[in-house]
Amino acid sequence: MIQGTASDVGKSLLVAGLCRAYARRGLVVRPFKAQNMSNNAAVTEDTDAPPGADGEAPRGEIGRAQALQARACGAPPSIHMNPVLLKPQTNVGSQVVLRGRALGNCPARVYHQMRQGMMPAILDSFERLCAEADLVLVEGAGSGAEIYLRNSDITNMYFAERADVPVVFVGDLDKGGTMSHLVGTWLLLSQADRERVVGYMVNKFRGDFSLFEPACATITDHTGWPFLGVVRWFEGASRLPAEDSLALERPAEDSWSSTGTLNIAVPRLSRVANFDDMDPLAAEPAVNLRWLLPGQALPADTDVVILPGSKATRADLDILRKEGWDIDILAHVRRGGRVVGLCAGFQMLGRVVRDPQGIEGAPGDTPGLGLLDIETEIGGDKRLIELAATDGISGCPVAGYEMHMGRTTGAGLEQPWLVLRGADGTGTTRPEGATSHHGRVMGGYLHGIFADDAFRAHWLEQMGARAARLDFEARIEQALNDLADHIEANLDLDALLTLAR
Repeated sequence: MIQGTASDVGKSLLVAGLCRAYARRGLVVRPFKAQNMSNNAAVTEDTDAPPGADGEAPRGEIGRAQALQARACGAPPSIHMNPVLLKPQTNVGSQVVLRGRALGNCPARVYHQMRQGMMPAILDSFERLCAEADLVLVEGAGSGAEIYLRNSDITNMYFAERADVPVVFVGDLDKGGTMSHLVGTWLLLSQADRERVVGYMVNKFRGDFSLFEPACATITDHTGWPFLGVVRWFEGASRLPAEDSLALERPAEDSWSSTGTLNIAVPRLSRVANFDDMDPLAAEPAVNLRWLLPGQALPADTDVVILPGSKATRADLDILRKEGWDIDILAHVRRGGRVVGLCAGFQMLGRVVRDPQGIEGAPGDTPGLGLLDIETEIGGDKRLIELAATDGISGCPVAGYEMHMGRTTGAGLEQPWLVLRGADGTGTTRPEGATSHHGRVMGGYLHGIFADDAFRAHWLEQMGARAARLDFEARIEQALNDLADHIEANLDLDALLTLAR
């Protein structure tokens, strides 16, 4: 089990690299994270949910970090790799997903009281993975030293005790304070938890490590934990999907890159979800993609605005208005600019978003931007589906997934963005999304669409840019192999493996 001294110390990336490295050695490897908190999710084939009205069981969902780790193992993503997923909708509440099935929204205090009841399902999922694998790599959550949570913990030391797994702590040298974080962790843990720790690593190191070696000796003297190695800064991390929106908090540049020809702006919504939809576009040399942070206006020379997914559509419509981005976007369209909405961003482009049952917050209606002749009502079963099809409009293959609640209606749907052929495994077609009468505003529910190289090239050509000869999926595979090479060069994987049991 890999635990961290804090959030964002690189646990997810480290586990992904270890998954690929050990899988390349011929081991059957599986990732596991008891509880993840993220609005970046992936669809799984398996689910614990009952069949729907059509008799088919819906798909499940897990954190996208565990889906990437599964890919690193060469395994399909499974609900058992991340049995509890929390999808924040407000500052004090989240949608709770248990083994792929959304249980509903829950205030933090209520969830704190109920999560111990999830431990049997969590341990069952862990045992299922153990039964099929030679090695299970467990990722902790946040800091493993939050002892005030110990009695209700399901992700760190209490899980390690119940599952009887050894623990390796990881400190982040890029943030600083690594010595105090590791020694402080030891001071806070009980004697039994201290004895479960088999060593520690230092992650994200840059520079001359000999200067930090005395600190490692001090850490070991104070804790008794052996030093297991240092993982130097991995430059290729930006080529892999980020786990959560902390990755979007970097301030935007004051000006666009001089190398790109298409300027794309993406408002950083408060409950942004599945933001890795932007990664393929950001990888294109012809594209300058900028996330707008609160307080930043839409640059006047923006060519395209993309409204991303969100876990709280109405709340993020309020954010658009609070930041003045709604005014900027409407002016952008009047000047001839283009706008794309993905999932919740698609819903925001309509006339209104209704939530009569209060699924995403207080019941009520919120006016949309009015750029598409559609309206949405939040409610009903959550739609989780993966699909591969051909777009009848562009002729390009498209693949992706839907992950949303709500039904969209309106005359705008009569002019769809896509016409999917073969999405249900047959030759039938169905419309997807909507476009405006002038064709400069478009949107739909399909996540992951820009990862398809041919469709991305077609779309960029429509926007006035030329795509590079980029194989995006191969790019991710190469990044995972580079990460595994990097970890192989930095750690003694044979010695690390001997610590497992």
